[in-house]
Amino acid sequence: MIYKDDQSSIQGFLEDTSNLKIGKTPGVFFPETVTEIAELLKGAIKEHRRFTIAGNGTGTTGGRIPLGDYVISMQKFDRIGQPIPYAIDKASMTVQSGALLDTVQKKAEQSGWFYPPDPTEKLCFIGSTIANNSSGARSFKYGATRKHISRILIVLPQGDVLNLSRGSCMADKNGSFRLNLPLAGEIAFQRAQYSMPETSKHNAGYFSEEGMDLIDLFIGSEGTLGIIAEADLMLIPLPKNVISSLVYFRDFDDLFRFNLLLKDRKHALLPRAIEFFDKNSLTFLAEKYAKVPAESEGAIFFEQETTVEREENDLDKLFEEMEACNAMIDQSWMALDGNDRAKLREFRHALPLLVNDWLSKQQESKISTDMAVPEGRFLELFDFYKSACEKLSFVYIIFGHIGNAHVHLNILPRNREEFLQAKSLYRKFIGKALALGGTLSAEHGIGKLKAEYLVEMYHESGIREMARIKKCLDPFLVLNIGNIIPAAYLETETQ
Repeated sequence: MIYKDDQSSIQGFLEDTSNLKIGKTPGVFFPETVTEIAELLKGAIKEHRRFTIAGNGTGTTGGRIPLGDYVISMQKFDRIGQPIPYAIDKASMTVQSGALLDTVQKKAEQSGWFYPPDPTEKLCFIGSTIANNSSGARSFKYGATRKHISRILIVLPQGDVLNLSRGSCMADKNGSFRLNLPLAGEIAFQRAQYSMPETSKHNAGYFSEEGMDLIDLFIGSEGTLGIIAEADLMLIPLPKNVISSLVYFRDFDDLFRFNLLLKDRKHALLPRAIEFFDKNSLTFLAEKYAKVPAESEGAIFFEQETTVEREENDLDKLFEEMEACNAMIDQSWMALDGNDRAKLREFRHALPLLVNDWLSKQQESKISTDMAVPEGRFLELFDFYKSACEKLSFVYIIFGHIGNAHVHLNILPRNREEFLQAKSLYRKFIGKALALGGTLSAEHGIGKLKAEYLVEMYHESGIREMARIKKCLDPFLVLNIGNIIPAAYLETETQ
């Protein structure tokens, strides 16, 4: 096993895309086998070590940044198995946790299979997407990562290796789990006693529901309960064709009506993705794409899986709904072949690059939201975002997953005063989203940056529930301290 402690060579492990600047570590381990991970954890107490688990640095919440602990890098765990069909419309693929999502998806597609989860950042480790229960645009149809994992191989904090298949360990009628492990012995604990928000996307804190599967506790736990080394992914047949479109509107009410039409399950169309760009987002994009109409108040990006036989009927239905909602049909963008879809994907992903280029000329970093609310409360949150930003004359954009009532607000401060105003406003946004029955984080997770805000969502009682579970599985507090659960709750909470 490789170990590095030269600070110049491990500097990259002290950062991710969160812009958190407080990372420090004595050194980084690069295990290549499950046995090597287990040995590190077995020796943690004797060696007086704690560990932070490192993905590929694409996270936005500081989860992989060590605060003085040793780092375990998963980059050597990069093997990907072949898809193995087990039904006419189902296959399984075994992957190690350090394999890149992009490589995994391409390998599945080469064999005619499809792995639906689609986080925007394709260079993330697949294990990180499982630990984070990641989602993306296609979550509107397919849900988050949790729905596509049938097995995980996880190394528990005391060095036990748990090969956990879906359905093999379910909570009993009291919500309790019981494990008998070679090293840790018998562990019994109850699922967290709190309710989950009624949102279609949620990624904040430990999963809990009546009769839950133990695998779902580890998925989304951000490496605080164990290290995911390997997983079996659930694949479906690769869609034969996809219609992609970018539909512009002069009026936001028309845009929102179109959004609701697309989501109506009674209609013939069943989109896999429904994304939103506000007028300010389009203004940024117009710097690179001259055909963005200046009079548009917003746009919907839409993806529809189809076949050669159905494509004409699906297009007819789409144009009918565009016309009914007063869409700017002549200016809208239809992508029906691979090249056009690639260009439209490039358009979608150009926004963050253009924003980052603008921010590079400023002195402050952006303030971003990741809240989602129940469908019927979306407009209230959207209006709150918009009016609050305009009242303070902020530069801002709103974009993202309108299909899941989950859009990202990015405030782009021009000076320190605006940054501090935006930080203060962020807490008000949290309060508003939670008051509407929403979630603090719909897809990016909690990590270290948002742990303090999680208390506002679950209150102290809910955080203590998470701490109770953490200390049952990790009694010596070895893994990812500072992620999800504020450290103070682990210090005071009894097992």
